[in-house]
Amino acid sequence: MSGVLSFIYFILILSVIIIVHELGHLIAAKKFNVYCKEFSIGMGPVVWQKQKGETAWSIRAFPIGGFVAMAGEEGEEEDTDEDIPFERTINGISPLKQIVVMGAGAFMNIVLAWLIFIGITAWQGAVSVPSKAIVQTVAPNYPAEKAGFQVGDEVVKIQSKEESINVKSSDDVVEFIQYYPQDLTFTVLRDNKEVKLHMDAQYNEEDNIYQMGVQYPQGEIKKLTLLESIPYGTERMIDSVKSVIDALGKLIQGVGLQNLSGPVGIYNVTAEITQAGFIPVLALIALLSVNIGVMNLVPIPILDGGRIFIILIETLIGRKLNEKVQTAVMMAGLILIVGLMVFATWNDVVRLL
Repeated sequence: MSGVLSFIYFILILSVIIIVHELGHLIAAKKFNVYCKEFSIGMGPVVWQKQKGETAWSIRAFPIGGFVAMAGEEGEEEDTDEDIPFERTINGISPLKQIVVMGAGAFMNIVLAWLIFIGITAWQGAVSVPSKAIVQTVAPNYPAEKAGFQVGDEVVKIQSKEESINVKSSDDVVEFIQYYPQDLTFTVLRDNKEVKLHMDAQYNEEDNIYQMGVQYPQGEIKKLTLLESIPYGTERMIDSVKSVIDALGKLIQGVGLQNLSGPVGIYNVTAEITQAGFIPVLALIALLSVNIGVMNLVPIPILDGGRIFIILIETLIGRKLNEKVQTAVMMAGLILIVGLMVFATWNDVVRLL
């Protein structure tokens, strides 16, 4: 696939997710009678616009996301009609309603992912149930062999210096060692007795993953009816949300920073997946939608979660925060976000070298 076509797919996928996010804000704002001057698909100069009621629906020149212009929102004061009453601005509704409006974008992202996961599951008509972490083969000259793993060992627990988990499936083992590859203690069942094995995972530069050097049995393929696809699709959505929250928690602890990806990494994944067919592209949209939805609820200023946090603080203290304080907090949040993006992009570039 050409670089131009990959870039177009990349922009379209992100735009769909952002437009759905902004549509959530618009629906909630209108529900609470907040004046919305414009809903735009894309950014930059207006190329098409139609007035519907009090809201102008626009398509702009650059197909990168979109926005909703709500009365009272920062940057909208000068452009908003002076005759609009305060109670029709975002600041004029109750704090609870403001929180709902701010959180509606993330909610729509989760709903989008949920519907896609259900649709994919229904289309596939089956799900793969991961196997237990029972060692099927041990590769020579890999860490697992050196640590003393044997065929038939069942991993029931893994412990690192920072974290420990009780293992339910082979997927748990694979995921855990990506975050905690060093100083690992495995508890395995061997002949109905617990045996402890110590190991450092080995990094595979080509695939950008940590490996033990073992294989587990293939997961079971379970056929599904159309109705059964709903709970399984819901479970996939919930697992995705949990994974993002778990990754954020680890990120705060400084764990897994090497796995952080930015726009370059997302573009590369998009370029690869768009060659695999329509269903993988839908799955990517669902995963990115979950990531963007959850990330937007992080209490960092300039994100929706930061604005929700400020609303809660102002409600708690019974007054608006000082404008200088708000500006300083927003700048700190901006610096943090830019710093994370630069670091993530650096990770992406290093992987390409």
